[in-house]
Amino acid sequence: MIGAAFAAVRTVAGKELLDAWRDRRTLWTVLASAVAVGPLVLVLLSALLADLEQRAQAREVWVQGIEHAPGLRNFFERQTWVVHPAPADHERLLRDNAIGHPVLVVPPDFEAALARGEAPVVELVSSAGNPRAEAGAARLAQMLHGYNHEQATLRLAVRGVSPALLEALRVQPRDVADAAQRAAQLTLMLPFFVLLAVLYGALAAALDTTAGERERGSLEPLLACPQPPLALVLGKWLAVTAVAAALALLSALSFLPGQWLLASEALAAMLHYGLGEALAFFVLLLPLAAAVAAAMMAVAIRSRSVKEAQTTATLVVLVVSLLPMLALFGQRGEQPWQLWLPGLAQSVLMGRVLRGQALETTDWLLPLAVCALLTLLALAAVVRALRGAALR
Repeated sequence: MIGAAFAAVRTVAGKELLDAWRDRRTLWTVLASAVAVGPLVLVLLSALLADLEQRAQAREVWVQGIEHAPGLRNFFERQTWVVHPAPADHERLLRDNAIGHPVLVVPPDFEAALARGEAPVVELVSSAGNPRAEAGAARLAQMLHGYNHEQATLRLAVRGVSPALLEALRVQPRDVADAAQRAAQLTLMLPFFVLLAVLYGALAAALDTTAGERERGSLEPLLACPQPPLALVLGKWLAVTAVAAALALLSALSFLPGQWLLASEALAAMLHYGLGEALAFFVLLLPLAAAVAAAMMAVAIRSRSVKEAQTTATLVVLVVSLLPMLALFGQRGEQPWQLWLPGLAQSVLMGRVLRGQALETTDWLLPLAVCALLTLLALAAVVRALRGAALR
C-alpha cells in the first residue's frame, strides 16, 4: 500500500515536471524575468557606480567668474586641477541632467573682499536630482575648504600667530566595517532577486498544476484514480517545489558570471560572492520554496480558472516580496522576530552570508520550522479541497 502510494507520488511529480518542461514559453519567460534580471541590474548598478567614481575622481572644476579670483585659480592648478569656464545657463543644464558636474560661481569682488580681510561668498551650484553632479559636489567643497584653510593659515602667519592655536582637537575618521559589510550595503538586491526567482517559479508551476488542470478539465480524471488525494497533492507539490528550487539555484549561480562584467573596480573588489555563497543562498531558500509552493497551491486550488487563481496568488507573491522591506527600512538593525517571517528570515540570513558572518544553528532552524509548519497547513488545505471536489 505504501509502495503504491510512493509510486503514485513519483508518477504525478514526473508528469507535472514534464508538463512544466514542455511549456517552453512560460519557462523562458520566468527564466528571463526571475534569473536574468538580477545580474543585469547588478551590472547596470556597477556601471552607474563606475561613472560616479570617475566623475568624483576627475581633477576638473567648472567655474563661472574665475577671472575674478586668480588666487583661487592658482590654488586649483597647484592641486593639479584643470579649470574650465562654466556655461552661462548651467542652472538649467543641471536641472535637466544635461551636465554631470557642479559649478562654482565666483563674485566679481572676490579678490577685493579678500584684500579687505573679509570672507567673500562663492556659490557651489548643484542639483539633488542630478546624482552625477552631486557626486562631484562633495569633493569640490572639500577643495574649497582646503583653500579656506590655506588662506586662514597665511593670515595668521603674517600676524605672527601659530595656526595650531585654532585647532583644539583633530578628528581622525575610522570605519570599522570590513570590505564584505560595505559591499553588502551595495548588493542588498542580490537576496531580493533570488527570492523573486523562487516566488515566480512557484507561481507559474502552482497555477498550472491546480487551476490550470481544473480549467482544462484534467483534474477530475486524476481524482477518479484509486490513489488517495494526498498522493496526488504530494506529487504536484514536489514538482512545484522542484521548479522553484531550480530557479533559485539558477538565480544564485547567475550572479557568478555577472561579476565578470562589473565596471566598478571598487564594487568588484568589495563583492565577495562565490560558489559557496551561491550554494548557501540555495540551501536557505529550499524551505521557503517548499512553503511558497504549498501556499500558492492552496490559494489556486479553489479557483475555477488560471486568471482567477493568478489574481489571488499574486497577493502571496506581493506579501512575501515586501516582507524584506521591513529589514531594509528598519533603523534598529536585525531583530529576533524577523526570523519568524518567511521571506524576511531568508533575506536576513542571505544578508549575513554576504557580510561573511557565520550562521548559528538556531538561525536557520527557526525559519525551517516555520516554513515546515506553513507547508503542512497549506498541503492539508489542498488535500481537503481535492477531497471535496472528488465527492462532488
